[in-house]
Amino acid sequence: MNDELLRNKIVAFFSGIDTYYGVKLEVTESIYTAFPDVTTTDGTWNLSEFVLANAAYRKDGNRFMIEGSGRYIEFAALQIIGFTQSGRHKYEIVEQYGTSVFRVTKLRFFDRY
Repeated sequence: MNDELLRNKIVAFFSGIDTYYGVKLEVTESIYTAFPDVTTTDGTWNLSEFVLANAAYRKDGNRFMIEGSGRYIEFAALQIIGFTQSGRHKYEIVEQYGTSVFRVTKLRFFDRY
């Protein structure tokens, strides 16, 4: 992670993610070769939904992970360059894997109430 503020935001999110255990989660992932000046047609997309069962940090490899219902997703802590809350129960994580290769992951937790 690049700076202390970004690090604190991500750690706070993952520290409190257990409140979403048992909640349906929609994950939209896209790979871009240009960012942030992109449109939806510029990326390669994946979409999945599952009930969040667990989240953790894996020291070996410096990875955050989320899992549930046959789905397992990792985020490379050292590659995260952006983290925002875009709405109620909506978050976006941006990872940079090369000079012009980015993965943007959008998390949307469905409200229980």
